[in-house]
Amino acid sequence: MTEVALRAKVSAMSVSRALRTPHQVSPETLRRVQKAVREMGYVPNRLAGGLKAPSRTQLAAAIVPSLQNSLFSGTIQGVTDALRKKGINLMLGDSHYSHEEEESLIGAFLAHRPCGLVLHDTAHTPGARRLLRNAGIPVIEIGNLVPRPVDLVVSYSNFAAAKAMTGHLIGRGYRQLAFVGLPSADNERSKERQRGFRAALADGHLPYDETRVIETDGSFESGARALVQLLDMRPRIDAIFFTGGVTAVGAMMECTRRGWDVPKKVAIAAFDDWPVSRLLKTPITALEIPRYQIGERAAELMLRRLDGDHGRIPPVDVGFRVIERQST
Repeated sequence: MTEVALRAKVSAMSVSRALRTPHQVSPETLRRVQKAVREMGYVPNRLAGGLKAPSRTQLAAAIVPSLQNSLFSGTIQGVTDALRKKGINLMLGDSHYSHEEEESLIGAFLAHRPCGLVLHDTAHTPGARRLLRNAGIPVIEIGNLVPRPVDLVVSYSNFAAAKAMTGHLIGRGYRQLAFVGLPSADNERSKERQRGFRAALADGHLPYDETRVIETDGSFESGARALVQLLDMRPRIDAIFFTGGVTAVGAMMECTRRGWDVPKKVAIAAFDDWPVSRLLKTPITALEIPRYQIGERAAELMLRRLDGDHGRIPPVDVGFRVIERQST
């Protein structure tokens, strides 16, 4: 707080008031303090009730892009199971696929002095990176295998996985491929999956056609709409790679509703092996991602750091597997 006061050119008492009771300071003082806080990545200790405050708690935190997406539940369960053995409980946040919301959650969680932080995203705002650098706790990223993580990374390559599934479709003889994924503007995983799709097409000497790429939300309805839109525009499309298990199931349900035979009418493949996709009349070819293992290994690395291992720990690649079923 003293450093914030110096940067903001106000007293330490003004900083304290601005952080605890902002209505008691002038708008100009509040603006200067908030600017200094952002620039320094300072997080107030919400647990400090007196002169002595715990340097760390028996709490860890995790932030995922969506609590509505059941795919993240396996990872969170893996983290929870591994940490519970050491008496550490987990706080959970939903960033709503927003980097700014992730930054806000990081600040809120750090104010409660967690012993470690698990982040699904691997791309962060500059402010979030400052907070993470200053936190002094283990930070494990799990959404993609990146070469330069903030601290630690446990994941798989979204690029390699998408390339492998696209290569599987090409190997099955499909030549008119389409791609349906989440919006890629602020989603590194979506960008990497599209890049993997394009790389596999190039390896197979097949042209890339941007009109065969649709970005949509991850719902049953959006999967059905994307299927119909693609086949209306390009009737010769013979295979569609959905980079979401839910959208793939929605597309399969639409095929059933219209009486379209899969894979004769069109082949369908999914990025994630969602449980429902195995139970359909025509089970869906999918990528198996060991999400529980990702969470478990992330917690293990956090515990290694907490036990005193401050050296370099290489990225942990859990891999993936293409599971071929009747939809292709």
